[in-house]
Amino acid sequence: MTGVRPSPSADHGQRRAALKQERSRATQRSLVHAAIALWRANGYAGTTVADICRAAGVSKSLFYFYFPRKEDVLSELGVLSTQGAYRVAHELLQRPSSYEVAEVISAVLDSLQRQMQRNPPDLIIEIILEGYRQEHRIAASGQFRDDAPYMFFELFATAQADQKLPAHVDVWHLAEVVQSMVTEGVRHWAAGCYGERSMAEVVGGDIATLIAGLR
Repeated sequence: MTGVRPSPSADHGQRRAALKQERSRATQRSLVHAAIALWRANGYAGTTVADICRAAGVSKSLFYFYFPRKEDVLSELGVLSTQGAYRVAHELLQRPSSYEVAEVISAVLDSLQRQMQRNPPDLIIEIILEGYRQEHRIAASGQFRDDAPYMFFELFATAQADQKLPAHVDVWHLAEVVQSMVTEGVRHWAAGCYGERSMAEVVGGDIATLIAGLR
């Protein structure tokens, strides 16, 4: 039995759609990168949407097509940071050698801290506060998300399957709690509450204590 080949016109249409989608993602990325560069140089409050549009070479209408508010770019930056940390954990779990839960957590927190160190403390705090405000808006609308990219969910699920975490542990809830600990830890670190200690050191110790209690 032979398959039916798509017509040349259909194939051309698919390529056009894929190209349009990639251009859209590229435009969105350029806006985020332009905003980050300006915020690092001039501060969040001192940067307007017009400034971001000029730096990215796009119109205001195009900016508002992707981001209804300037604050939504902050949310996007927070999501990108979380996704980056999640990828670190995922890559470590793909290695053939045996993994240790504490070592993966430490690597993820070190990576996240390096990302955050590129930004001034006030910008880090703005990102976190906007994340809280967005959560509040979502909760107020009654549209609760169950697909949040918790950075440690895959690690905890894998560890449970490998009997490194007890079977009774709700790994989704654990990932949610730990991510809250990380978020607050980053906020306190950015505010200077940890002195000379690193965020990875303090928060890593808190997470280790929590996991030890579960065992």
